[in-house]
Amino acid sequence: MSLQLSKGQQDAGIVVGNTFDKYTSGNPIVRRIMGGFHSCLDELVMEAAPRTIHEVGCGEGYWTLRWHRQGYQSRGCDFSETVIDLARANAVADGIPTDLFRQRSIYDLKPNEDGADLIVCCEVLEHLEDPQLGLAALRSVVTDHLIISVPREPLWRMLNLCRGQYISQFGNTPGHLQHWSRRGFVKLLSPSFEVLAVRSPLPWTMALCRSRS
Repeated sequence: MSLQLSKGQQDAGIVVGNTFDKYTSGNPIVRRIMGGFHSCLDELVMEAAPRTIHEVGCGEGYWTLRWHRQGYQSRGCDFSETVIDLARANAVADGIPTDLFRQRSIYDLKPNEDGADLIVCCEVLEHLEDPQLGLAALRSVVTDHLIISVPREPLWRMLNLCRGQYISQFGNTPGHLQHWSRRGFVKLLSPSFEVLAVRSPLPWTMALCRSRS
């Protein structure tokens, strides 16, 4: 499907959603990179074998809508009303109910409303001023499994530099406040979650976890 994207729109001074359509890009490098991400995420979702999925930080809704079409009971939330409006528009275009999406920050997750067999949180934690608080919020709504991913550092910044981007920030993508290597990310997750599997689709780290509580 063709998504309506934020294309650099900001909400409260923060760039939200996707600046370009990485999901259907014709660029062979982008297609290869996104193919690796897709394959790893699909594999871990199958391993979790959920009935219900809640995507925290859903952006314009690509994954939530895709899982809905695949037969999962999926829904998504994002802190940005701007990007949730786009997600709802994409749902309408796809003939899918708009009530799959709601505006909600990761910090405001509610166990009685936001729990699901599988919580998915991709490309969110690196944007948080307090990732520990974000993890605590995720733990409160994980009833079975969590899939979570972040950029793999320093590879992420090195690749940005190689393509001549964000030179003055030493390759750091604007809005990325936190940085983890694969080992550092697993270490961050381990006190709160049992890390069942780790994948490294270039240039991310992705983990399938289960709550320790």
